[in-house]
Amino acid sequence: MLLRALPLAAALALAPWQAHAQAVALSGILGGKALLVVNGGAPRGVGPGESHQGVKVVSVGREEAVVELAGARRTLILGEAPVSVGSRGAAGTGRRVVLTADSRGHFVNSGTINGRPMQYLVDTGASTVAIGQPEAERMGLAYRSGQPVVLGTANGTAQGWRIKLDSVRIGDVEVLGVDAVVTPQAMPFVLLGNSFLNEFQMSRINDQMVLEKRQ
Repeated sequence: MLLRALPLAAALALAPWQAHAQAVALSGILGGKALLVVNGGAPRGVGPGESHQGVKVVSVGREEAVVELAGARRTLILGEAPVSVGSRGAAGTGRRVVLTADSRGHFVNSGTINGRPMQYLVDTGASTVAIGQPEAERMGLAYRSGQPVVLGTANGTAQGWRIKLDSVRIGDVEVLGVDAVVTPQAMPFVLLGNSFLNEFQMSRINDQMVLEKRQ
């Protein structure tokens, strides 16, 4: 039996509470069923043609599932942040994201780069988005055709590559044409630096960070 799943905490932490939409995430694939997290609830295995809390599964792939609610279809990607199904017409058209810090005070969650799932860490001290080379290869980024740059590391200097990402998305908010650097070493997260964050007005309330997209 095929089992592909993400930590439940990561799926729940990103769930936006909205009055007129279902916040739906794909937390795993179990056999031919999608493990859906709806409005922060427990994962539920739902097969094609079946429904859970008003969300109908149309089809299930290896890393994605197509769902339908109120006549609107959305593709959920394994590892992607929850999406609001039924409240917006197009993906990535939102303007506001609320992030919750983990126990260490870090903002770590899921999103997509060029439509591929990734785990990110918000880093307000970084000038640009930074991606480890193994992660860049997994996402199919053509980083070697980018501009070579010299990066400072704990062991001296190393060559990296400056590239431009087609899109970076967290929640329902998408930013196009984002500058990034690919580093030669592996990193546990994609660092979301200011080449992405500068597109937002940021505010901090206790353990939450609110990102409001600039006009």
